[in-house]
Amino acid sequence: MSANAPFDLQNAAHIVLHCLDLSSLNDADTAADITALCQRAQTPYGPVAAVCVWPRFVAQARSLLPPNIRVAAVANFPHGALDVERAVADVQQIRAAGGDEVDVVLPYSTLMQGPQTGQSNPAQACTDFLAQVRTTCGSLTLKVIIESGMLHSPALIAQATQLAIAAGANFVKTSTGKTPVSATPKAAAAMLGEIARAGRQTGGPTVGFKASGGIRTVADALPYLALVAEHLGPGALSPERFRIGASSLLGDIEAVLAGNPLSTPAANSATY
Repeated sequence: MSANAPFDLQNAAHIVLHCLDLSSLNDADTAADITALCQRAQTPYGPVAAVCVWPRFVAQARSLLPPNIRVAAVANFPHGALDVERAVADVQQIRAAGGDEVDVVLPYSTLMQGPQTGQSNPAQACTDFLAQVRTTCGSLTLKVIIESGMLHSPALIAQATQLAIAAGANFVKTSTGKTPVSATPKAAAAMLGEIARAGRQTGGPTVGFKASGGIRTVADALPYLALVAEHLGPGALSPERFRIGASSLLGDIEAVLAGNPLSTPAANSATY
């Protein structure tokens, strides 16, 4: 299946719903916002895969959700500084509160700028950072956000993906959604190529992919469904291997499933 192959919109909406990380990561989020988020996560068409919140809301979210909806929270978010202490503290808070998944931001600026950040070996600095995060996560699902929109070449995107996979990430995720360019199909293709290559080398599917940022309609999600199917196989279109992170996508999913899609796809940036 090519990246441009058509998907039936209704079928795509079902896939996206069950692979959705319904997110609320606004600075001003309140307990009332999280209550509303958890209510939205349990739709008439079925549950989302997870909700994604700040660490301070993990215990609340876990108490409001059934076990089949996972609770994810962010670490070292959103700026992705090379700050191991902060990242580890975030993960410890998430674990203690009963979270299931950690979305951590790779120190992408360190990887991009190299010696300008004072690191003689920026890739090793990122590797050491991720190793400590992975250890602290224990059995929790780890998603590494590489901030692909800031990595302005496929080579950097590939390197960041390789570092995440080598560190034991369960998913490699495009973006925080807090930068001018978030997920793009070009970046997704580069990431999925590395994930597929790693799977061939290890003899099995071990790493998933998460697209996040700027995906507001089911039509926007279609290129990512096609790319995952192309690189990882149609069987990877499940929450175990594929996630979409979004705050506003659920409304369009429900509209499509009700027979009333809200809008056409947004224009995707051609940049990485």
